[in-house]
Amino acid sequence: MASDSRPTFPARAVVTGGMPYGNKNLHFGHIGGVFVPADFFARFLRDRIGSQNVIFVSGTDCYGSPIMEGYRKRAEKGYEGTITDYVSENHEAQKVALDAYGISLDLYAGSGLEPAASFHAQLTDELIRRLYERGHMLKLSTRQFFDVEAGQFLNGRQVQGHCPVRGCKSEKAYADECDLGHQFDPEELIKPVSQLTGTTPDLRPVDNWYFDLPAFKEELERLMDEWDVDPQIRPVVTKTVRESLAAPVIYVQNKFREAFDAAAAQLPAHTLHEPEGNQQSFSVEFATWRERDAARAVLEAAGVRYRTGKTLLPFRITGNIDWGVPAPNMDDTHDLTVWCWPESLWAPISFVQTVLATAPAGRYSSVDWRDWWCSDDAKVYQFIGQDNIFFYCVAQPALWEALDWGLFQDTPIANHHILFMNKKASSSGKIVPPMAAELLDFYTPEQLRSHWLSLGLDQKAVSFSPKAFDTSVSHKNKKTGEEVLVKDDPRVADPALKESAFLTNIFNRLARSCMYGAANACGGHLPVAEPHPEVVDEATEATLAFERCAYVFDAHGALSVAEEYARAANKRWGDASKAARGDDAAYDQALADAFVALRTVTLLMHPCAPWGCESICEHLAFDKELFFSWEHAFDGPRELAALEGKTPEEHAIVELPPRFDFFQKHESQVKGRK
Repeated sequence: MASDSRPTFPARAVVTGGMPYGNKNLHFGHIGGVFVPADFFARFLRDRIGSQNVIFVSGTDCYGSPIMEGYRKRAEKGYEGTITDYVSENHEAQKVALDAYGISLDLYAGSGLEPAASFHAQLTDELIRRLYERGHMLKLSTRQFFDVEAGQFLNGRQVQGHCPVRGCKSEKAYADECDLGHQFDPEELIKPVSQLTGTTPDLRPVDNWYFDLPAFKEELERLMDEWDVDPQIRPVVTKTVRESLAAPVIYVQNKFREAFDAAAAQLPAHTLHEPEGNQQSFSVEFATWRERDAARAVLEAAGVRYRTGKTLLPFRITGNIDWGVPAPNMDDTHDLTVWCWPESLWAPISFVQTVLATAPAGRYSSVDWRDWWCSDDAKVYQFIGQDNIFFYCVAQPALWEALDWGLFQDTPIANHHILFMNKKASSSGKIVPPMAAELLDFYTPEQLRSHWLSLGLDQKAVSFSPKAFDTSVSHKNKKTGEEVLVKDDPRVADPALKESAFLTNIFNRLARSCMYGAANACGGHLPVAEPHPEVVDEATEATLAFERCAYVFDAHGALSVAEEYARAANKRWGDASKAARGDDAAYDQALADAFVALRTVTLLMHPCAPWGCESICEHLAFDKELFFSWEHAFDGPRELAALEGKTPEEHAIVELPPRFDFFQKHESQVKGRK
């Protein structure tokens, strides 16, 4: 076991999960695509470096136009609570769902709810003032949508149209971003429609503050070079970020070439790129975003239609809606609020501040938030969805650099989309995903956790296709001619149960064999025999392989290691126990080998299936902190007992009831029950 071949982990770590909006409860995508992977890693880290050195936070994104719009629609239906009441109710429902799936957050806060709200408001004020004082803020007059019929400015979600970004086909774009995460200026939105009156809104000028994101292009390019060789950064991250680092470009269809040529002399300095092959448009490249914006006005006046390409633009910090974190009054601007996206980027810092300020003395290894966010021996791991890469991997790194607070760049773990029945689902789209709580009527949390972790979302978008929700047609009944749905067809296997069969069968069988075997042959204590050296070596190899997978957030690979190892151990136990019939010494030896395997599999599977693994630990009568600590990852049951000052004969195991299951099936999966 060469220590120099093992991955290195930080002394302290913060783990974050993407923040759900406060206008809804959680559907399966929130839980399975972000929170379960984040929880797997947080639990692993607690075992690996100590729970006092890990803080796992997330929270409800309380502010912004999605929440305002959700509240407005709810109020139209007779809801009498305040917007804070509305957000608080959704926040509590989200907490219930997270708890049901065993998401072990140290704090699930609300950016607008106490106790975190005060910390968050103070941090927001300090942060924006510092950006302003360091010269990184731009006060820009931009046009915002105004509904003439309603007589009011519209927030971002109260306007919908088609995305103007070249290559994007989204028809669900809001005032300045589409549902795929592309950013643009409001005046670029195609076919805008007010969601209040159904009319086409006007654009009227307003002053707001923007962060000078384009000024940090070189820093972002250097960071991408570093991330390219970082095994913990997924290729989708650097690929997506580099798309945003492209030069400012305008694309014009060939049919507008004559009108373009007539106006070209009025454009700022530019480089024209002729279409290649069968391309239907040519491109015009500018040195900066300002020059591109000036060109847009010229082309609009000339009647030339165009689309813009991705590039770095000033990142909006403030907005003109009422429901938001108050922005500081600066340079003749007053009564602005902070746009929800930027403040959600630093919300994990304020959440960590909240955790450290409210925790019992001695709970964490440091109570200074800077030791978690700025120290060379600490790291922050942010679990996000693929469509949020721009915010966490472009805007956030630049903000951290601009602040000069010593904040290190976080490690983003971007998962691909988790689909539903092979299609992208959204609670506000045509295909509505099941809510997280609904799934628990058919599956146990550990069954779903093991399935989602095995999907390999680090590699590609994968479908979640639970049979209980599959309403597609399986076949027609030969007798009645009626269609039989997949969910009602007993011949169709449930894809969502594939991985959990390991828990309920292989792993469960190994645990029961050890417990019942020790009760019958060892008087209810650990086996006396020394395990075979090759058995110890196999346990060590599996542990190291699991650690390597966990280090790069490959939950699928980590669980495959544990399952393959457990299957081999089960077979060895079956063969050895069968051969040892009538030979007490040989049976004790087989049990000793099996106990080593059980201890190893339980340690490795703990981040995935915490309830069942902790039940095994309890029945083995070991202290949880000792048993699950990776400081003793290569110690078998004999060594763990010795650390407690006991011999194998002195270490009594808790008696197991007959037919006890550490990992149970959902009652709906048991024959004779529905």
